[in-house]
Amino acid sequence: MNNNPFPYSTDNKRYHTLSYHYKNVFGSRVQKAVLECGFTCPNIDGSKGTGGCIFCDGGSGYFTRPGLSVTEQLSAETERIRRKFGNVPIIAYFQANTNTYAPADYLKALLDEALSFPGIGGISIGTRGDCLPDDITELLREISQQTFLTVELGMQSCHDRTISLINRCCTHEEFLIGYNKLKSAGIRVCLHLINGLPGETPEMMIQSAAEAASLKPDAVKLQMLHVIKGTKLSDIYAHGDISLLTKEEYVDIIVRQLEVLPPETVIERITGDGDRRKLIAPLWSTDKKSVISSIDKRLAQLNTWQGRKYNKICDERQ
Repeated sequence: MNNNPFPYSTDNKRYHTLSYHYKNVFGSRVQKAVLECGFTCPNIDGSKGTGGCIFCDGGSGYFTRPGLSVTEQLSAETERIRRKFGNVPIIAYFQANTNTYAPADYLKALLDEALSFPGIGGISIGTRGDCLPDDITELLREISQQTFLTVELGMQSCHDRTISLINRCCTHEEFLIGYNKLKSAGIRVCLHLINGLPGETPEMMIQSAAEAASLKPDAVKLQMLHVIKGTKLSDIYAHGDISLLTKEEYVDIIVRQLEVLPPETVIERITGDGDRRKLIAPLWSTDKKSVISSIDKRLAQLNTWQGRKYNKICDERQ
């Protein structure tokens, strides 16, 4: 029996799962084809800073193939996906770095190339709030009318001191401006939050989730801070200047964040395992199934669920 007051899943989850959302939209499971198209960031190229975020190693994931065209990358990714999952709908995921940090004509050509590839059912674009000029926002609005579009917008934290510490070079106010532009254009937005950032307490992480909740986003990604080889963060960690969350602490924070998020907000990620080839810590995050199972168990133990405290938080913020 499903005791979830907000049964946004088919497997007794107490939060609004991405798989449930995809089944409602596409009628089946969906897979992302990860792309790297040579974008950089304002905090890398010197326009606002250098070095990038302290945790970033360039944004590449397991399956990205830098240097190849969109079509070539999608061909390779489609072969990988079909081999494992069969003939499922595929979302072209522009992942690495800031994927709207380019002239609109250049971005349009990449998006059109992705949309023309057989079997592409949608597009997902990772970016930041200060890289959404009017012509780019209008382009995204047009794309959203052609396909299932999600813009993944890095929020990470609502605390500007933290944002400064991680060398984000994009204030929370700038993030809000970008978010509001996207929503005014009718675009589906997924916010990204990172738990365990330097100097943050659990209460600060819950505050970031509550701030995200006040925006009523279409979706949210939640994950742990990962220490990756070759990053500035790896140097900080090696010198003992940052402590990471334990698995138990992370699970507790996720449960509390879910409680304050709107029940209709899709939880696109609830943990992350990092690139195992480069991951230094926390090693417990590599056992993704165990982390997710622990979150499910903790929600059940506390008889709580996504959105249980959402209305109370809204009342307190008015």
